[in-house]
Amino acid sequence: MTAPSSAAGRPDGPDRHDGPDRPGISGRPDGTDGTDGFPPPRPAYDIHTWKEIAHLLLNLPTTVFGFVYAITVLSVGGGLAVTVIGLPLLALSLLGARQLGKLERARARALLGVRVEEPSPLPLARGGGLLQRAWMALKDPVGWRTLLYDVIRLPWGILTFCTVLTSLFVLWPVLPYLARGLANVDRAMVRALLSPSDELERRIAELESDRGVVVDTAAADLRRIERDLHDGAQARLVNLAMGLGLAKEKLLEDPDTAAEMVAEAHGEVKLALQELRDLARGIHPAVLTDRGLDAALSSVAARCTVPVKVTVDLADRPAAAIEGIAYFTVSELLQNVSKHSAARSASVDVWRTADRLLIQVHDDGRGGAVLDGGTGMRGLADRLGAVDGLFVVDSPTGGPTEVTAELPWRDREK
Repeated sequence: MTAPSSAAGRPDGPDRHDGPDRPGISGRPDGTDGTDGFPPPRPAYDIHTWKEIAHLLLNLPTTVFGFVYAITVLSVGGGLAVTVIGLPLLALSLLGARQLGKLERARARALLGVRVEEPSPLPLARGGGLLQRAWMALKDPVGWRTLLYDVIRLPWGILTFCTVLTSLFVLWPVLPYLARGLANVDRAMVRALLSPSDELERRIAELESDRGVVVDTAAADLRRIERDLHDGAQARLVNLAMGLGLAKEKLLEDPDTAAEMVAEAHGEVKLALQELRDLARGIHPAVLTDRGLDAALSSVAARCTVPVKVTVDLADRPAAAIEGIAYFTVSELLQNVSKHSAARSASVDVWRTADRLLIQVHDDGRGGAVLDGGTGMRGLADRLGAVDGLFVVDSPTGGPTEVTAELPWRDREK
């Protein structure tokens, strides 16, 4: 009698463990035994934590360099302040400190996510001579705050470097919380010492820059008046004096010739008076003083080579300085319309909105006007900027051209 096969009559219940191929044995919901793979590896900390750790570790080399730079320039510059090169050297050092601050803001922006605006650059191009530029750099609060930042950061850089480096091996479970706290202190330092100047300091820098523009504009106007007097009215008056001298000599010998010379001198007097009136109109026209912008701009428009419609909607007259700038702005723009635009018509609109005086000059010419195109618009923009005004040019190629000027409104003194 043959013994039954070991495979026969076997119960197929779940208590049998025949191998890993059988379903429902491992007890996992998906019917697998869990030996087909491990979870994918991932960093112990997220990317933000690693950025903070990198920033804290970089604190040591950057703070050491900044501390050495600050102490060196302060000691050398201060020690040589009694000599000729001391203050210029210190001024250059403050400009260099600005660059260090720029690098620190970039590092904080990349690793800590701190968005700090860059300070306004010093207007050194408008600072005049070398001494004025050096004095401007010596007064720069951004450079001095950067030096202060570099000096006080050395102990903090050593502390953060040692703490984070040690925690990477000893306190790694709590390192993310520790790094976040230390990084927040860094964020506060950057915002407090490397941020742009406050509104008052920014305003002072703008006013200093605008003062230079005003001085340059006034000097250019004086040179223009001097040149016009020398080449125009003065030359005519010299010719008039010579002609009258010759007529005096011929008065007894040849009265008829003397009379003709006196008549010519009378014509020269009329031309000289006309040139003086034109020059006075260029300085400050009498019609603007007597009758205001409406009449003065209408007079300017009458001299334009294209028809100009003038609309002035002002209940009161602005301050004399603002009124003069508005007049010369429109006068210069209409001259550009006559010379460069090839327009068939133009319009001038002047009105007041709240505490601003707005001017808009429009023409249907060929367009293409730009601020640096050699038409005097850059000078207009600088003149308006010196009094907190705005100057916007919209002139696509093919036209039309629309120039908008905005000036602060100041009431006229009674």
